Amino acid sequence: MRKFAMTAVGIAAAVIGTGVALAPTASAATEAAEATAGTTATCPSGAVCLREPNGSILSKNIWYSYGAHNLSNVTGTKVLINSQTGGAGFAICKGYNGTNCYPVQRYTGAYLPYDFTPINSIVLVK
Repeated sequence: MRKFAMTAVGIAAAVIGTGVALAPTASAATEAAEATAGTTATCPSGAVCLREPNGSILSKNIWYSYGAHNLSNVTGTKVLINSQTGGAGFAICKGYNGTNCYPVQRYTGAYLPYDFTPINSIVLVK
């Protein structure tokens, strides 16, 4: 757990330095417990998903293929979940078609809630 906590802090520090406070949640076990209790939807293996504040994941906010995915009517605070395998990552971008992106994140699991109002695309990378 100590190694995980140090890694999470390192990722958060690196990302905050770029102006975006997207960081992994403290415990994947908590997410698993919530999913078991039925309070939170889970992101399918191999996908990147955006979870709504009410815990649901809309089908339009589940992405499997590498490349840029433009967001449509995605505003407010959401939780991004990376369930990709093999070390695949993602980047959130202010521009459409994967332009003006923040650094790639490769941590798997749920990230801290983030305001997606200024975000217009997500890029999935190998």
